[in-house]
Amino acid sequence: MKPTAAIDAFWKRFVKFQGIDNRPCPIAFYFCDNRHDADTCAALVVAGIKQATAPSQWWFDKHKETLPCIGEYFVVTNCDGEPQAVIQTTAVLVVPFGQVDDAFAYAEGEDDRSLAEWQQVHRSYYAREMGCDKSEITDDFAVVCHHFHCVYFG
Repeated sequence: MKPTAAIDAFWKRFVKFQGIDNRPCPIAFYFCDNRHDADTCAALVVAGIKQATAPSQWWFDKHKETLPCIGEYFVVTNCDGEPQAVIQTTAVLVVPFGQVDDAFAYAEGEDDRSLAEWQQVHRSYYAREMGCDKSEITDDFAVVCHHFHCVYFG
């Protein structure tokens, strides 16, 4: 999403708070594909519970986007595009769906934080994203395991 005046002001408050060099506002985004989940995930980030996310490699390829880099900042918004937090990437790994582990599912912080729930929810999400049947999301489907820390909220 393109930075709005509210996102830009939020970023400027973060830069001042951290005492870092003034730099351009980073990419802003919300999690998931619906209001309830986007707003819930943003709240989980602010609470320090959600510390990872798992976009598909397919999404990055389709949108010709590069993978996040360690140290890179992002602004997390709610579904309405209102800034909620600044996160900083701590690790990025591309792994097959079938190799996502319990620790990663727990770090995502959603639902009951179990791997079984993670697999069910994400198989459905990726299928919606790609417009395919969830049976097509096989164990070798590439998942970008993006770890981050919330470094600012307000």
